[in-house]
Amino acid sequence: MFFAGFDLLFSILFPILFLVVLGMILYAIIGNIRTWNKNNHSPRLTVPATVVAKRTEVSHHHTDNTMMHTFTTYYVTFQVESGDRMELTVDGSEYGMLVESDIGKLSFQGTRYLGFQRN
Repeated sequence: MFFAGFDLLFSILFPILFLVVLGMILYAIIGNIRTWNKNNHSPRLTVPATVVAKRTEVSHHHTDNTMMHTFTTYYVTFQVESGDRMELTVDGSEYGMLVESDIGKLSFQGTRYLGFQRN
């Protein structure tokens, strides 16, 4: 008697849970494709800017009991002449070369960092 109710509950909840997880994965993939496409259609700009802040985000991923992978994402905030600020993701070598209060020319395309030339 108990197992019949469990089977009914499982047959209802499993497909719903599966569709929710699948929907979340598709939402993330579509969002990333949309951002990539928007960046590709944005003009490449080079503007005077100042480095105003730097930060990192470290995430840990465990694969099994003995393996752990650590990923670091590097962010730099630039301020342009109009006073607007934008935080862009940069690679580790660029992050290490940039110092807060550096002044120069920022090149970017949408939300994609292309480079920074110091004055």
